[in-house]
Amino acid sequence: MADAKPTAARKGTATAYRPADVSPQRRVQRRRSLRAWSVRHARGLEWLYGRFASVFLALHPLWKAVGYARAEKPVRVVERQVKGLLFDCRMCGQCILSSTGMSCPMNCPKQLRNGPCGGVRANGHCEVEPDMPCVWVKAWEGAQRMKGGEAILAVQKPVDQSLRETSAWLRVTAQAATEREKARAGEQAGEQA
Repeated sequence: MADAKPTAARKGTATAYRPADVSPQRRVQRRRSLRAWSVRHARGLEWLYGRFASVFLALHPLWKAVGYARAEKPVRVVERQVKGLLFDCRMCGQCILSSTGMSCPMNCPKQLRNGPCGGVRANGHCEVEPDMPCVWVKAWEGAQRMKGGEAILAVQKPVDQSLRETSAWLRVTAQAATEREKARAGEQAGEQA
């Protein structure tokens, strides 16, 4: 009787514990169909995102009045739902979907941001999770459909983990507003000179 537990442990008896975000079962259970749909419709989503970004930028005075910090939580909730559904988003806070063919590179088990590893299988599937198509193979397919598809060739910075679980939409909007204000200030300075 004393040997029953060690023998069961040696045989790999299933336990209730499963590590979060690393188990192949988690990925099998996720719906990949919408992620694949997003890659197939990358051109339309690129157009839609361009319009959405313009609206968000037009709302900059509102975000500024409310305060970007206050707007963060409700916007983050909506962003997580929308991007989670369409792209299986990991909320890294530094979204590069528009330059990766609408395929989120954070879905890569190795979280590679600048292309596939050397282990892509001959069938285009992941070496770590053989039943999953390589995120970067899909990214390349999506980028070929996009008007700005050459953006996939740009080298991306490593993920800043301090931005995880923050809104990329608000960050991009704040950066675009700052650039727009600098450009206007430069134009005004040029007119006065």
